[in-house]
Amino acid sequence: MKILIIADEESKALWDYYTPEKLEGIDLIISCGDLKAEYLEFLVTMSKARLLYVPGNHDTRYTTHPPEGCENIDGKVFTFGGIRFFGLGGSMKYGVEPYMFTEKEMRKKIWRSKVTLINNAGFDVLVTHSPARGYGDMDDLPHKGFECFNELMERCRPKYMLHGHVHATYGSRFKRVLNHPSGARIINGYERYILEIDENNKADLTKREVITRLIGAFL
Repeated sequence: MKILIIADEESKALWDYYTPEKLEGIDLIISCGDLKAEYLEFLVTMSKARLLYVPGNHDTRYTTHPPEGCENIDGKVFTFGGIRFFGLGGSMKYGVEPYMFTEKEMRKKIWRSKVTLINNAGFDVLVTHSPARGYGDMDDLPHKGFECFNELMERCRPKYMLHGHVHATYGSRFKRVLNHPSGARIINGYERYILEIDENNKADLTKREVITRLIGAFL
């Protein structure tokens, strides 16, 4: 499966200077947030791919103008081509916008998704806007990652985590690819990144194991 990951900045190559071959062979587009709804609508219209997204902290317009033809997976598990994607949008809370959360609020958000996670026996790819704490984030509050994302990956053992929020323009703090102790490969999708997933390379927890791992977690 060939996936186009996008986040934070609209790619001029895909929008201003679009040509059909640039999306040729793409099976799925995943937006990790902070992109104009019009940009997502353009990509899903010009390609044959499905488009999944989570909102970023700057996507306040999504509350009144969500991207048409695209699937919001925030708090949901969405299966495509046999791969399970679980979305968690938003950033650390440093203002009053709707897609900002304290660490405690994000933990509650995961808690509310427990039934979905159990019914799907977990997930293979975690899609977020913010990074996990200590893995591609920064020390200032707006760009600080969530510690609960680390716990979620340790408990559910996904193969990948896709995120945005920390830009390549931030210098040496930007990391495109990192490895997590849980075994997940973490990818920052800033602007655009192509990921090819082997559809047989999936998380291998059983439903019973997921139940056991999530009991009492994220309270």
